Amino acid sequence: MSDQPRVPEDQGGIQPPDVTLPGAMPDPLTVPTSPSPAPPVSPTAPPTVNVSQNVVIIQRSTGPGFFVRTIWFIFVGWWLSGLAIVAAYFLCVIIIGLPLGFMIFNRLPVILTLRPRTDSHTIEIRDGVTYVTGGTVEQYPLWARALWFVFVGWWVGAIYLGVAWLLCVIIITLPIGLLMFNRVGAVMTLLRY
Repeated sequence: MSDQPRVPEDQGGIQPPDVTLPGAMPDPLTVPTSPSPAPPVSPTAPPTVNVSQNVVIIQRSTGPGFFVRTIWFIFVGWWLSGLAIVAAYFLCVIIIGLPLGFMIFNRLPVILTLRPRTDSHTIEIRDGVTYVTGGTVEQYPLWARALWFVFVGWWVGAIYLGVAWLLCVIIITLPIGLLMFNRVGAVMTLLRY
């Protein structure tokens, strides 16, 4: 007996079927057939990239719940936001306090309702890898925001804040006032949410 695997003899031109069960070892007595040649690839055809990915981003609530925000507004937010508006206007009028005044104006939604800043996400696919980056929205340059405040924002903002505060104090129009207060930074300093 030789150590060579035995090749089945020709059975009149009929080959037994080559069946291999998944996970089973191939039969050493069968002769594998040569695979069919791959179709020719055209040298001028661009390579195809199949980018079919689903990206799911789950945003977790970072701020306090609705009940806590409501209690904050009723007992603290409405009067503290009024004081913050007066303080921020004073800081902006004395010119040297402009950065601090802008910071207070930009945080009025947090002072009024504890509403956190909105995060944005960028999804980018490079080399078959999906990159998700998050953060706050990119802001306009400081010089543009300062010019807006000096020529337009201070007087339009004063009217806007007065109306928003009045709507918040009148309980029946509270939702409209809150909506306006949440966007006061955009009116006064071109803050992007």
